Amino acid sequence: MNTILYREYKFKFYLNANHYILIQGKPGEAHPHTWEFAFDIIMNNEGFVQFNEYEKAIDAYFDKYQNRVMNDFAPFDTMNPTLENMSEIFIMEIQQIIDKLGGILVKMESSETPTRSYVLSFEKGKSFIDHLMTEQEDKIEEIVSTLVDQITEDEDE
Repeated sequence: MNTILYREYKFKFYLNANHYILIQGKPGEAHPHTWEFAFDIIMNNEGFVQFNEYEKAIDAYFDKYQNRVMNDFAPFDTMNPTLENMSEIFIMEIQQIIDKLGGILVKMESSETPTRSYVLSFEKGKSFIDHLMTEQEDKIEEIVSTLVDQITEDEDE
């Protein structure tokens, strides 16, 4: 039985920002956090991985929020910027960034304390599994095509 390995990389980013929560329509006190966001990413190519491209793109995404008040940004100006709400917005936007760079976002782990994390994952979803199956089929086709070309060249010689 052949074992197929999917190599994932984990990138961690820290967001230093303030937020407040609306309680019964009234803003609570703004307070600082250092949130940690970790992304598990599968790389599409088997060659050299330019980690800095992923790091720069995700850093640029978070830069707009650094040292600011999260409530000043849409959609958090109308939605409480809880860890869960921020994570659900961030994962969809960062997935697009990673897709453009040729990676596949598997999951995102978010935390505001070292002892508790909120995890969002694509890995059990049908579209994610279908995507992996398509990737696998494409790789097999590529290998078969290469072998057929080599056999044909050897016969021609």
